[in-house]
Amino acid sequence: MSLGDAEIVIIGGGAVGLGVAYELARAGKKDMLVIEREYDLGRATTSQGAGLAGQVRSSVERTRLAMHSVATFSELEKDPDARPEWHPVGSLRIAETPERVEEFTRLEATAARAGLEATRIGREEASRLWPAMDFTRARAIIWCPTDGYMNPTSVVKCYEHQCRKMGVRFAVSTALEGIIVRDGRVEGLETSRGTVRCRYAVNAAGAHAYHVAKLVGLELPIVPVRHEYFVTVRLDGIHPGLPCFRIPDAGLYGRPSGDGLLLGGWEPTSLRKDPRGYSLGSAPPPVEPDKPILDGFERSFRPFFPKAEGAEYRRVGKGWPTFTPDGRFILGESSVVKGFVMAGGCNAHGISGSAGIGKLLVESLLDPKPSSYVKSLGPDRFASGWDWETTSRKAQEVYERYYAIESC
Repeated sequence: MSLGDAEIVIIGGGAVGLGVAYELARAGKKDMLVIEREYDLGRATTSQGAGLAGQVRSSVERTRLAMHSVATFSELEKDPDARPEWHPVGSLRIAETPERVEEFTRLEATAARAGLEATRIGREEASRLWPAMDFTRARAIIWCPTDGYMNPTSVVKCYEHQCRKMGVRFAVSTALEGIIVRDGRVEGLETSRGTVRCRYAVNAAGAHAYHVAKLVGLELPIVPVRHEYFVTVRLDGIHPGLPCFRIPDAGLYGRPSGDGLLLGGWEPTSLRKDPRGYSLGSAPPPVEPDKPILDGFERSFRPFFPKAEGAEYRRVGKGWPTFTPDGRFILGESSVVKGFVMAGGCNAHGISGSAGIGKLLVESLLDPKPSSYVKSLGPDRFASGWDWETTSRKAQEVYERYYAIESC
């Protein structure tokens, strides 16, 4: 069966692609088709997401982006037919060093400017919120009551449900094979199910975003970096209503997963892949669980939660989220190839930030005067002047320094 034509085709059926589709449809763009090469939506990077949604960020723009996503999850949770499984349990951010305490002061000020409730609490209050955790080492704690966690796959299905109601079409088991460009403008796509004419092609292809951009002659520094976490079997003291937590001095984050613990972290010496080493038609290299790394997360968490020691893993989450050398999204239309629109390089903020990313993309395409922040995210900033070795190393460092304290 022919796919039919569309004004906008979104390439990639993960959380970012669906978040973009949802926000564009809400803005009135209903003539839209989402294509996904897997047999179902949300099967690639999205399926390996940890599901935390934190709003405390180092800039007002990023904070408001996260706030929009959280507000969207909260609203979508009201639909009984398809929910994102949003748990508004709040979050605790724990400082262990004086330098981190100073950073917390700056983060609180940024949250206040963005209109986000994020307040300092003491150890006693933190213990009331997470009774089984030991806060002895905490020098400061930020409590954000509107943070939470969701099910990444359910987020995708929820977006799909809402998009279908607004007329968006979906095509799974549909591989992209080429992009038709004439006179410097996108005219359509070649797929495994035939040609689709379109005005805009939105690249939300995750770990394959580099390859999709190459189809129109653009080389963009979108670097896959390995990320892992584990989920334990049942542990005493864990239940689904506990807050999420982040311990940036230890490079850790976590949340309840049923009656087990989900614990992940940012590796100080990570592993990146050169996207030029695999093709659009093949999967990224498989990620084998790195037990020494996972054990390191566990050891770092023991002072806060001794019951984590030796806990049996129920599941290991692993994948290739993509990072950029400046730690910012690549978002918006190319001036070199009109109609080619990027929604990639999400720096591990794709699922939790999906609705906010979609909102920014709407602004970039439909607002005649987009903000300077939105304009700064465009793909044109990488038109020239970079090389793969230097740039991929910088992207890897963005991962490794995810919780680094920024200078004033």
